[in-house]
Amino acid sequence: MLIDALFPRRCPVCGDIVMPKGDLICPPCIPRLSFVKGPVCRKCGKEIAFDTQEYCADCARQKRSFEYGAALLNYNETASHSMAAVKYKNKREYLDYYAQEIVRRYGPLLRSMKAEALIPTPIHPKRLKSRGFNQAEILAVKLGRALPLPVCADVLLRSRNTEPQKELRASERLRNLEKAFCVREERRLPGSAILIDDIYTTGATIEACARVLKRAGVKRVYFFAVCIGQGV
Repeated sequence: MLIDALFPRRCPVCGDIVMPKGDLICPPCIPRLSFVKGPVCRKCGKEIAFDTQEYCADCARQKRSFEYGAALLNYNETASHSMAAVKYKNKREYLDYYAQEIVRRYGPLLRSMKAEALIPTPIHPKRLKSRGFNQAEILAVKLGRALPLPVCADVLLRSRNTEPQKELRASERLRNLEKAFCVREERRLPGSAILIDDIYTTGATIEACARVLKRAGVKRVYFFAVCIGQGV
């Protein structure tokens, strides 16, 4: 196709044109991604050191409002570079590969949650205007088509434009986000939902969103992220 010749697909890892044609990632680049493997925390899905552990240090330390969640990749340097390219260099096509792998590896888990909808974590309107898109929403739409599940992108709103979370210590993150989210009152809420995000580190964003949704009447909240920070 002409569009493929003019705008060939780029690899989400190396950024070069993907070969062979038709693939979503260069096969030699796949090993550079660190796919999450067991044992994992039973609450957030982070890798942990021993299968005798139930929870990572973060989840053992504080009660979670969400039921449980999982992620595709460990948030290493390769994943960080790829996610930054999505958000700040408009490389939205990289999400095609990540959505495909999420469904291939975690489709049964996501379906077993028996959620009624996917809810992307929102970004503030100013950031949305500046960036032009919400990467979590784009990912949710791709996953929704494959699972299939409806996407409720207008239920959860970000009402405060908080500082970037990466600049804060873990103890400050949830406090920074406690009043940042709200539910659009006129929208009908699902009874259960899966929050979709690009990166889960301490879980502050997912926890804040889950609290807001549950206060508004959503009975069960799960999550899935492309990347997750290292557990202990």
